[in-house]
Amino acid sequence: MEKLILFAALSVPVIILSWHTLFNIKSHGFYRFLAWEGIIWLFVSNYKYWFADPFSIQHLFSWALLFISIYPVVAGTMLLRKKGRASALRKEKELYKWEKTSELIDTGIYKYIRHPLYSSLLFLAWGIFLKNVSAGLLIVILLITILLYLTAYFDEKECIVYFGDKYAGYMKKSKRFIPFIF
Repeated sequence: MEKLILFAALSVPVIILSWHTLFNIKSHGFYRFLAWEGIIWLFVSNYKYWFADPFSIQHLFSWALLFISIYPVVAGTMLLRKKGRASALRKEKELYKWEKTSELIDTGIYKYIRHPLYSSLLFLAWGIFLKNVSAGLLIVILLITILLYLTAYFDEKECIVYFGDKYAGYMKKSKRFIPFIF
């Protein structure tokens, strides 16, 4: 019961923030919302194990992924703020203001990966999962991974519509989540 109450409490702000995307299955925000909910479920399932046996190999990998997750979100957000140039001309109601960029960013971390914020969520989710591995949570983490892939896929479709061939060319020069790999 405690887990459900904590899950519901943590879900409320995510629902409020994501409300405008919840009913559009073709929006990347729809899948991002579901991924966030999965990450919340992982957290409420594993928070009691956060510091249990902190120097085991499993927890060291977990901590590594958690710390790695910080860089893509910080670097990506800084570049979005600096170079993204949010535009009121973009009328997509499913996008947050900061997502309505009018300039394609292909420098910094974006030179290597197209989705540093989603990459960060992947590392975060796998880091939380490794705190206490179980068969049930393995299904959840695999589902989160698929949802983040779908988030990136639909985000890319939206970017191709807005940026056109410039974005298609950018896709050929960069990876989706992990530099030089994937």
